[in-house]
Amino acid sequence: MKVTPEKNEKVANMIFGSIYPLYWNRLEKNGRTKEEFHQVLEWLTGFNEEKLQSLIEEKVTFREFFNQAKMHPNAEKIKGVVCGYRIEEIEDEFEVYKKCRQMEKLVDELAKGRKMEKILRS
Repeated sequence: MKVTPEKNEKVANMIFGSIYPLYWNRLEKNGRTKEEFHQVLEWLTGFNEEKLQSLIEEKVTFREFFNQAKMHPNAEKIKGVVCGYRIEEIEDEFEVYKKCRQMEKLVDELAKGRKMEKILRS
């Protein structure tokens, strides 16, 4: 599937705090801990638990969230298909959409029980 500018804008303007609980509910149902979830988010974005909470309270959009993030250099190693989109084929002009899909891929891997060393691309 191909990302459109409209799709990128829609995702970029979504509130991070409205999606966070959906990620967490999925992980909790699969027996993962909040510590593991936050470890994955911190690896990807550089945000610790306190900063994540403040971003949620500020109701930042995904655009603002990723603009403030210090993305891990190995984030480019996150590959695969999420929601019908092959991450490595998402064009650079749709940066927010790509970063969002990278985060979803990590959440997906964590939910499926993948080992942390593999998730964190170490």
